[in-house]
Order: sequence, then structure tokens, then C-alpha cells
Amino acid sequence: MAKLEIVLEGDPRLRQKATRVKHVDDSLRRIAADMHETMDAAPGVGLAGPQIGLMRRIVVVHVPKDEEEDQEEVRLTLIDPEIVKAHGKVYGQEGCLSIPRWVGDVPRAETVTVKAIDLDSKHIRLKASGFLARVIQHEVDHLDGILFVDRVEDRSTLFEVTEEELSKDEYATIAE
Repeated sequence: MAKLEIVLEGDPRLRQKATRVKHVDDSLRRIAADMHETMDAAPGVGLAGPQIGLMRRIVVVHVPKDEEEDQEEVRLTLIDPEIVKAHGKVYGQEGCLSIPRWVGDVPRAETVTVKAIDLDSKHIRLKASGFLARVIQHEVDHLDGILFVDRVEDRSTLFEVTEEELSKDEYATIAE
């Protein structure tokens, strides 16, 4: 496995739509493993193909266990993900590995149903809520050239987090 370079805001690839994956093979599985390693090292909770310069519809997600929110640990690789249902609207802080140290309040659906393909080429369908739903929506946006700052409705909620604040747990899970 290898840690990959994360593409930063300003790179035009972040504003382009990613193309569908033609087929799952060992090369794509290696890329997915590298994406997980990169995301974990950053640290982040999600990473999309365009964020590593790969213009394919692949995302990786790792949401840690959160007993307060009754959230089990989830680690996913989703190929050609598509949100087919979305319910509710909630606001929450988000950040992004491609826009380091910036966070803002973003409205997202509270619950989503996603269909995708897994690394075994199986069609899957999953229902996600809470933080997992937020991460999936954020990553699917990347596949369509949309950044979290595009979704911020109240620009006064957008702010830069200092390095010192980043070292605190409070901002550790909002960095995508």
C-alpha cells in the first residue's frame, strides 16, 4: 500500500465530474487500499477519487465507533455510489482534506439510501443516517465536482481552524 497525495482546492480536477468505473479489478482494489491508507493517515473519515487525482467514481469511508451517537465503526469502499433516497435536513460542521483547516455548517439529508458496487463487484444498497450519512453525501459531492463550501448557506459559519484547535478532539472528526 502507498500513501497518496491529496489534491487541494484550486486544482481543476476537484470541480470536474468523475466518470463511472468500468469494472472492478485488482488495480482498483489496490487503489482503494491506498485511498484507505491515505485517508487514515491524514486523518480523515472519507476520501473520493478526485481528491487523489483519480477521476473515477470511487469513495472510501471510515466512521469510527461513537457510543454517544450509538454509531458502530463503519469502513466502506463504494464504487459508482448513487444516493437514491434522502430524508430530513440537518446542519452540521464539515471540513475537507482538500481544503485544510476550514470548516463550515452544511445542510445535509439526515438519512440516505445509497446504491453502489463493492470491491467484489457485487451491487449493494445501504441505508445510512447521522454522521455516516453526512460523510457519504460529502464524498458523493466530490464525485460531482461539488465541495462542502458550495453547500454552506450561511457564509458566517465558515472559518479557519488553527493547528492548535486541530489537535483537539473537537475538530478531529469533522475533517473529511
